[in-house]
Amino acid sequence: MTKIDDLNGRVYDAPSDNWVYRVLPSPAWPYAQLARWDRPIGWQLLMWPCFWSSALAANVAAGREELSVGLFVFHLPLFFIGSVAMRGAGCTYNDLVDHDIDSEVARTRSRPLPSGRVSRFQAKVFLVLQALVGLLVLLQFNGFAILLGILSLGVVAIYPFAKRFTDWPQFFLGLAFSWGALMGWAGLFGSLAWAPIWLYMGSVAWTIGYDTIYAHQDKEDDALVGVRSTARLFGENTGRWLVGLYGLTLVLLLAAYLAAGVGVPAYIGLLVAAVMFAWQILVLDIDNPDQCLQLFKFNTRVGAVVFAGLVLALPFA
Repeated sequence: MTKIDDLNGRVYDAPSDNWVYRVLPSPAWPYAQLARWDRPIGWQLLMWPCFWSSALAANVAAGREELSVGLFVFHLPLFFIGSVAMRGAGCTYNDLVDHDIDSEVARTRSRPLPSGRVSRFQAKVFLVLQALVGLLVLLQFNGFAILLGILSLGVVAIYPFAKRFTDWPQFFLGLAFSWGALMGWAGLFGSLAWAPIWLYMGSVAWTIGYDTIYAHQDKEDDALVGVRSTARLFGENTGRWLVGLYGLTLVLLLAAYLAAGVGVPAYIGLLVAAVMFAWQILVLDIDNPDQCLQLFKFNTRVGAVVFAGLVLALPFA
């Protein structure tokens, strides 16, 4: 195991050649690590449901000639900035809650708080600053979307504690990480409908699936410190559970597409995503932490494929 002193200010579970260490001054590294800027996969997975929902809504609105493409395009960078800011704020909050647990887990003890490179007060100030950025982004949307965004904070607040009282903390992560599946639609229409609700539920199932793979990295340490997860719950049956979870994802996204009446390219994108899901399940080795991490990261490509299908379907709306 690499010692914290040997990491030169970096963290054990992130690439040491990340842009953070090339561009930012070293005093800023601990804050970048708190926000996980050196691990973009988190904000990417938070962003894709936002993009899916916005593109799904754009397909409906374009078909009714209610929306200019410009508004849809304007919302995408807002969701990108909001995803980076709120994922960073969520990770900072999670690290504050899990300070003691992270000190006991090999993969996380080099993080800024357990390693002592950032104080709890400094982390709290940084959390507020990131949340303010998220708020500024949220205020660019309509009143309904603003209220919906604020409601998501309830789920976000519960998630870090879930692993202490349930074997399904990934479900609570899914509720939080999938909220964008509602936000994109609400941002365009100022309301909700069955299509974004199906999309949200499908995104929740997707999140449980990919985060179960991720959690297999820590299952031994989690067992020692009493942290619960679907990885520990599913165990050797993880592959079968993933068939159900990823299958449910596809069924629910299909329901969303049918409710929205999207064009053929969206369904082709969903078919490609199904193949990508099947490949993950076939090659998964739950006792190989490096492979689990790579398969987890692979899901951003799934998100991109689903989004591309919805964008390509716009001319057929």
